[in-house]
Amino acid sequence: MPDVSAEWYLDIAGWGASSPEAVRVFGVIATEAVVGVFAVVFGVLWWRARRGPAATMARAVLGPVVTVLAYAVSEVVKGLWQQDRPCRVLGEVATIAGCPEFGDWSFPSNHATIAGAAAVAIAWSGRRTGIVVAGLALLAAASRVFVGVHYPHDVVAGLLLGAVIATVLPPAARVLTPAIARVREHAAGAALLGG
Repeated sequence: MPDVSAEWYLDIAGWGASSPEAVRVFGVIATEAVVGVFAVVFGVLWWRARRGPAATMARAVLGPVVTVLAYAVSEVVKGLWQQDRPCRVLGEVATIAGCPEFGDWSFPSNHATIAGAAAVAIAWSGRRTGIVVAGLALLAAASRVFVGVHYPHDVVAGLLLGAVIATVLPPAARVLTPAIARVREHAAGAALLGG
């Protein structure tokens, strides 16, 4: 673990723990709720894609898929790397969130991985929405350090891992587009995928 990451963790988590109660409560809620926000955005993109071409629908369908794939890869990396949480390693550290139990490893951050993958996937579906969600992804990743459950390098690695995995979306969408066009030719497929 880089020393600078531990120092930054202590500064950021300490700042979080000493913040006003309303900020601490918001931090705990927001750090968990952001995953739901990404799900809602994916739902909106799917709904809008129903009126668009098959290629747009392919990107909308695959966005959540690559995000779940990124999460799965993050879990594998966590199991191989097995870095303990900073709230346990660095001694008596005041944090906003409770320290996850032993075996719930720190590196990389699953929340940040999901955020990175979702931001890139959403950007492929809509550039303006992607810019907003990229800012949200950065805040989601930073919130994990703020509430005291991750080192800064955990969230940077998670963001990068998610973003890299989400780059499979465009070629996968090109492969899926003809199948979506065929499914849209049938009444049930058109109801689900537009057309």
